Amino acid sequence: MLKKVLSEQSIIYGDVSMPKGFEINSLELIKSMFEALYYEKDHSFCKDWDKLNVYIKDFARVKHQLNLVNKDSWGSIYIPNEKTESLTHIDPVDLRDSPDFTLLYGINTKDCMIKIFYDDNRRKGRSWEMKLKNNMFIMFPSTNMYCINNKQKDSLNFIQTITYEYI
Repeated sequence: MLKKVLSEQSIIYGDVSMPKGFEINSLELIKSMFEALYYEKDHSFCKDWDKLNVYIKDFARVKHQLNLVNKDSWGSIYIPNEKTESLTHIDPVDLRDSPDFTLLYGINTKDCMIKIFYDDNRRKGRSWEMKLKNNMFIMFPSTNMYCINNKQKDSLNFIQTITYEYI
């Protein structure tokens, strides 16, 4: 008896473990996020964002044989008790130019839950939920819808989103 896997949906997640002296400064990422909002730019370059991006792309290439190229990046701020609608970052009529992977990185998060929706053949409408903590990332196929639930009541949550193309 033989088995051939035709497709697989994986969620890659974990902590960002930078070498000593090269840690990601969350305040710089938040400052960059506010600058992008203030100057109405899509993304403001930040050395700490670059450290995160290089770490993720190297991690994906070495551990999972995924060669990734950046598509887009932005930061989001969530107020206490905010829950998003279902989000996706693909254009269903232009899948060729849509990103392959979405990455969420917890810059300053507290009680933040990420729910990712998927189908498992005939078992439709399934979901997987996990907590997004500080300095943690979750990466999943961009075809999956997801929502963010900021459950805490006293501070803002900051999340960096980066989308990638698989080459």
